[in-house]
Amino acid sequence: MPYTTKKKLEADVSEALIKFQRELIGRGPQEAKTYIMRDMVITRFKGVLTVEEKHLVERDDGRKLVKHMRQLLREMYSAKYEEIIEGLTGCKVLSSHSDISTKTGERIEMFIMDQDLERLMEAACPSQGE
Repeated sequence: MPYTTKKKLEADVSEALIKFQRELIGRGPQEAKTYIMRDMVITRFKGVLTVEEKHLVERDDGRKLVKHMRQLLREMYSAKYEEIIEGLTGCKVLSSHSDISTKTGERIEMFIMDQDLERLMEAACPSQGE
């Protein structure tokens, strides 16, 4: 395990996913926070909607369009998202899930890993106290 603390790994996951989203969509979220809990890596993004999307979500058909477009993009690039997580954690992603709220402009990414990443980190760094 190359990471010295859980917090460092969480920060690096957030940073890597923000960078990838900027490359993919042209802008990244205003804020991101990653949580490692047992065999899950969960990232919460705030402020993900573009200016155009903010206008679209004011209409019912626009909300559906934005949600569908974001889901389609996520499906197209799910292997890349999983590759980023696997590269940082050293564990295999068994499944990944994503959803966006057009009401709050937040998005959640969840990755289910093949190992209890939290326990692995505690075993590698027992003094980190997290």
